[in-house]
Amino acid sequence: MRRLFAALHFAVLVCLLIVPVPASAAGGGTPAVQQADPTYRIRFPEDEGSHPAFGKEWWYISGWLDVPDGDALGFQITFFRLRQDHGEDGRSLSEPRQIFVGHAALSDPAQGAVLHDQRVAPADSGQAGAREGAMDVRMGDWSLAREAGGAYVIAFPARGFTLALRLEPTQPPMLNGDHGYSQKTPDPTVASHYYSVPQLAVNGTVTRGDRALPVTGTAWLDREWFTAPEWIAQPRWDWIGINMADGGAFMASRVRDHDGNPLWAFGSIRDALGTLTVLGPTEVAFTPLRQWRSSSTGIVFPVAWRVRVGEREVTIEPMMDDQEYDARETSRLVYWEGAARALEDGRPVGRGYLELTGYGPAQP
Repeated sequence: MRRLFAALHFAVLVCLLIVPVPASAAGGGTPAVQQADPTYRIRFPEDEGSHPAFGKEWWYISGWLDVPDGDALGFQITFFRLRQDHGEDGRSLSEPRQIFVGHAALSDPAQGAVLHDQRVAPADSGQAGAREGAMDVRMGDWSLAREAGGAYVIAFPARGFTLALRLEPTQPPMLNGDHGYSQKTPDPTVASHYYSVPQLAVNGTVTRGDRALPVTGTAWLDREWFTAPEWIAQPRWDWIGINMADGGAFMASRVRDHDGNPLWAFGSIRDALGTLTVLGPTEVAFTPLRQWRSSSTGIVFPVAWRVRVGEREVTIEPMMDDQEYDARETSRLVYWEGAARALEDGRPVGRGYLELTGYGPAQP
């Protein structure tokens, strides 16, 4: 069934992922698409749920998993919701269609490889959906939901591995930008609603074959929703989210233009006492230190960095170089998404995930 939906909806997803969604629909009675609003204040738990009036949104969780008597693992799961307002003939739909994409990955340095899986399905197929007002997202037997007690529960029986994890919040959400209104270019109207939940305490199991490994660890949750203008037509950004060993956390990101030059940068840093500092474009800097070339796609990714976040400067080193994610089965995208360490003066100070997009040519 997964491959059937991938074949049927590949062309639609290509358009949704790389073509901007119009700010309003033209005729046909289709409800207008909403834009991020700088006066809006994110509400919990309502905004953990779906926002179908926006063009795109995602639920993203990544983290490090410690295994008894073994190397740590990295994991990443993402649900994307994409709104389609026009049919394949270009005409407006009377009701917008919602399409879901799911990505899952497990980084295993002992194997020197990343296992990954991906899915795509429209909501009207009955194979995918997300509740409004509460976190409950599902694609077949993949699910992410929040229990009444507050824990996030992940169930992902993926190709080659299974994630069964429970994530307990230890800190309140971190609102990125101006109370969660996150500017993405020099134009202040180009923005998303964006919050993170760092320092999630993880326990559960990772199953490989017939072996179930008990794991503990720390994870990071990102929630973002927006209607994409030109800046996301060809995604080009670098992002890092780090859970610091002292209990603090930071997020930093930069957006690049079509020539690869820095266009905008932003970040958030929360210290060990819980004080949040929002960082503007002059307070965040990414300097590449080392590159890796994929033997599968030939794409060159800068996998090691020096990142300045406010008054701190850290070195980012990947758990392993090969953490490329080939998502062409569900989109045109090939990106690098991997577990990474943060170091200060050569000393480990945190663990998290690094994301690199837009380094390869546009896929046909």
